[in-house]
Amino acid sequence: MNTNFRNFGIWIVILLLVFALFTVLQNQGSRPDGTQTEYSRFIEDVEQGRVARVTFAGPEITGTTTDGRNFSLRGPTSERLLRQLEEKKVAFSFTAPNSDTPWYYSLLFNWLPLVVFFGAWIFMSRQMQGGAGKAMGFGKSKAKLLTEAHGRITFDDVAGIDEAKEDLQEIVEFLRDPQKFQRLGGKIPRGVLL
Repeated sequence: MNTNFRNFGIWIVILLLVFALFTVLQNQGSRPDGTQTEYSRFIEDVEQGRVARVTFAGPEITGTTTDGRNFSLRGPTSERLLRQLEEKKVAFSFTAPNSDTPWYYSLLFNWLPLVVFFGAWIFMSRQMQGGAGKAMGFGKSKAKLLTEAHGRITFDDVAGIDEAKEDLQEIVEFLRDPQKFQRLGGKIPRGVLL
């Protein structure tokens, strides 16, 4: 019971660590620069003339206000918004989304959590099966094959238990010559042959 509880605890800890690693890596790859702003507040600032510069990178919108504060948000780029920016004389530009992230960051953020999860799963499967190489050995029989030379039990092996020895000798004798016992009305008990 204690080892089962320990194995269950290790599983829970590993799953929590994988979940935490996945969450950290996902959030780290999508963190914009500057203070987060709501889209409605951004539209209001544009209408009030408090926005100096805006850069669009896909759904990411970053920029600077007239008082020098940086902001960032996610939202759609519509023709109406672009017209508002032109009317308020706000400088805006477009860049490719996430063009400064190297390719191996994407590989690390997307595939490392899966590799860690499957590695932990295989490790725990092997630990629960009692050794390496048995990750998928669920339900395998642990029975040993007995041969003539190994595992044979004779009457000498039950020495000291005279009653059992006599009973076995009577059953063997009955099996060799059943007519001798049947003349006297004897029958072999049910289940003896099992």
